[in-house]
Amino acid sequence: MKYDIIIVGSGPGGYVAAIRAAQLGQKVAIVEKESLGGICLNWGCIPTKALLKSAEVFNYIRHASDYGINVQDGKADFGAIIQRSRGVADKMSKGVQFLMRKNKIDVIQGTGKLLRGKKVEVTDADNKTKTFEANNIIVATGARAKMLPNLKIDNKKIIGYRKAMSLDKQPKSMVVVGAGAIGAEFAYFYNSIGTEVTIVEFLPQGLLPREDKDISRALGKAFKKQGIQVLASHAVQSVDTSGKGCKVLIKDLKKETESTIECDVVLSAVGITPNSEEIGLEALGIKTDRGLIQVDDYGQTNVPGIYAIGDITPGPALAHVASAEGIRTVEHIAGAHTEVMDYNNIPSCTYCQPEVASVGYTEAAAKEAGYDIKVGKFPFSASGKASASGANDGFVKVIYDAKYGELLGAHMIGNHVTEMIAEIVAARKLETTGHEILRAVHPHPTMSEAVMEATAAAYGEVIHL
Repeated sequence: MKYDIIIVGSGPGGYVAAIRAAQLGQKVAIVEKESLGGICLNWGCIPTKALLKSAEVFNYIRHASDYGINVQDGKADFGAIIQRSRGVADKMSKGVQFLMRKNKIDVIQGTGKLLRGKKVEVTDADNKTKTFEANNIIVATGARAKMLPNLKIDNKKIIGYRKAMSLDKQPKSMVVVGAGAIGAEFAYFYNSIGTEVTIVEFLPQGLLPREDKDISRALGKAFKKQGIQVLASHAVQSVDTSGKGCKVLIKDLKKETESTIECDVVLSAVGITPNSEEIGLEALGIKTDRGLIQVDDYGQTNVPGIYAIGDITPGPALAHVASAEGIRTVEHIAGAHTEVMDYNNIPSCTYCQPEVASVGYTEAAAKEAGYDIKVGKFPFSASGKASASGANDGFVKVIYDAKYGELLGAHMIGNHVTEMIAEIVAARKLETTGHEILRAVHPHPTMSEAVMEATAAAYGEVIHL
């Protein structure tokens, strides 16, 4: 059978591309070796948010007296929390199955490999192979947890993110290696339900090293208050798993000294590796760089008719990026109007508490790019809604070009800021200026008022500070 498009991988890039292609009248097949929805729906974005919601509810119960409510004997049931998370993931995966049927997309179960002549060989669970042909092929095989030589994941004592959300027993203590979004979220979750957590981060900025420095500092203070120890400028030298637990040898990169931390489990959260091996790239001469498939503005590789999207390509390894790339690519294939991606307007979100959200230039990056800037910051401690909600930690920080008023970037830390960042993304897409944000009336009382207030602070017009 010949298709217009075959997509290898059904994550948020693959399945979204498949649906959009079907909407455009393309005959589509999607190849998946595990469960529909990929890592995001089954082992990433969705189940982790379910875990974090349980942690948030438990924290509310622990601090219920702050709201005038007395609750006694609230306990975290680790097994039930894990079970709920898996249930949410299963429901979402079944939702994707429904969408495939609704849009008449053929689902081919098995491991896909590219062959010459725009063909895909699929090997099923019984090791039987079938070959399918298409006018265009999209590779959307995603990525997996990175494995460091001195931090080899055994899924017993040294675990990756997949095992971290399906452990049989809650560890009493944990060392998290890596302070990016994955490390920060799991550190918050496990600490919230009673695990003693230490984060080890190689870079000097500490938590979320790619975020604005003000955000990293603020989250560091919040985590310290919660009882999470963060060791910036530290490197894991080795992990001894020969005993009952783990002995983690770490090096202070500033003092050049070594020390040992003992824990039950080590979580490796040091990044991801693209799933580009053994899928036929070399045989077709598809160009890669450090495992990442090189593509043009529309996702096409150097081989005509072969495309790639998502975590297997350069760019932010985020689900919403993969989805947007998938839509762009199939619209290009189908000859529909589409736009190239603006990677400088991609929002980034971290779902610990307090939440973190950002888009565009950091203050340092804006200065480095040569902009003369105006910076405004509004703390949630001055927000009526935040105080009423009992969540007044954090702030909104906005950065504008002083000459033209262009909204260069925004950085937020606080309750529900992952919902608030979309206003900034839309404003930047529409080339909205600071004065237009300032004159757009925001509802009161809301957390989103802080965007208007931070803008007012940048222009010397702030009211509530």
